[in-house]
Amino acid sequence: MKGNTVSMEESHRSNIFFLAALGSLMAFTSLSTDMYLPALPEMQKDLHGNMELTITGFLIGFSLAQIFWGPISDRFGRKRPLALGMLLFIIGTIGCAMSYDISHMIFWRVVQAFGGCTGPMISRAMVRDMFGINKAAQMLSTLMIIMAVAPIIGPLLGGQLLKISSWRSIFWFLAVVGVLMLVCIIRLPETLPPQKRQDTSLGNTFLKYKQLLSNRKFMKYTLCVTFFYVGAYAFIAGSPFVYITYFGVEPQYFGLLFALNILGLMGLSFANRRLITRYKLDTLLRAASFIAMVAGIILAVLVKSDISGIYGVLTAVFFFFSMNGIIAATATASALDGVPEMAGTASALLGSLQYGSGILSTVLLALFGDGTPWTMSWIIALFTIACAAMAFLKNEEIPAG
Repeated sequence: MKGNTVSMEESHRSNIFFLAALGSLMAFTSLSTDMYLPALPEMQKDLHGNMELTITGFLIGFSLAQIFWGPISDRFGRKRPLALGMLLFIIGTIGCAMSYDISHMIFWRVVQAFGGCTGPMISRAMVRDMFGINKAAQMLSTLMIIMAVAPIIGPLLGGQLLKISSWRSIFWFLAVVGVLMLVCIIRLPETLPPQKRQDTSLGNTFLKYKQLLSNRKFMKYTLCVTFFYVGAYAFIAGSPFVYITYFGVEPQYFGLLFALNILGLMGLSFANRRLITRYKLDTLLRAASFIAMVAGIILAVLVKSDISGIYGVLTAVFFFFSMNGIIAATATASALDGVPEMAGTASALLGSLQYGSGILSTVLLALFGDGTPWTMSWIIALFTIACAAMAFLKNEEIPAG
């Protein structure tokens, strides 16, 4: 009896470690970008260039690199690509800390992204390796709660480091975090045993992308979450201007207003763990995407009509952004459930489109920005409508391609 108790305690500790490690790996995108946001003005003075390009470069590297890593993780297992990716992240981060002009900084940010993208991508695949669709959605909701902490603490921690040192200390700190994560990866279990790995050549493995792109059911869920993230990144990139420049919010309070949405996301992710046991994933996805769509349309109407001011924007954005707590988990679990034999490749394509959507958001904001919150608002409204359209498309109407 005592032996069984010890075994259960060890299993519990192992599960907690597994969740904490994967949650931290999934948070790497936010932490790698949000933490140095307060330092952008200082970096621009030192490096003499447009620091926004370092974010664009990171997103491009982050989205494209997943296409490379996905088939490799299906061919060679999860741990080796994950460890190699983390090593590249550490090298790229050290390069950022030692950069002395904008071109070098952009280059090392791409290297950083090329390695860092393995964290969220392979974490999703590992969850699919170990759990069925409902349990996977529960686990992804839990991981999103952990992941959501990064956008809150990242800017705050970066700002504190700037008080005692230069912007370079932020990247040295991230390099140390990378080393700690590499140690955690070594302790993680391999979730894809040799007998379940792709035994074809890498060239043939990469051809799986063509198969995925023609799988309409997979693409339905992938496009659903991708369209939502176009709107989410429009808010992330546009909100500093909207709140600080247009509405006159003091910069030190911007982080608090942004954190309200993250808290909403965390709360809904927590609730989603229980909702999944009572409702079908498609039901939850449709409900969340519908609420996001309504919030997006209301936001656009309020801004265009110039009524309610910042309070209307804050309220509409809160309901829109919070839906991420359900949409990302349910859509991702549903997408990967249909292709378990190539979860790594599928996770890579999903992640590439999801994070690459931020490039589209920033381009639209740059091209159509008019000095008001309108551009951010219509982007959110348009793409939440597209998100809901994908969610309400019935699976029986979609033959697997």
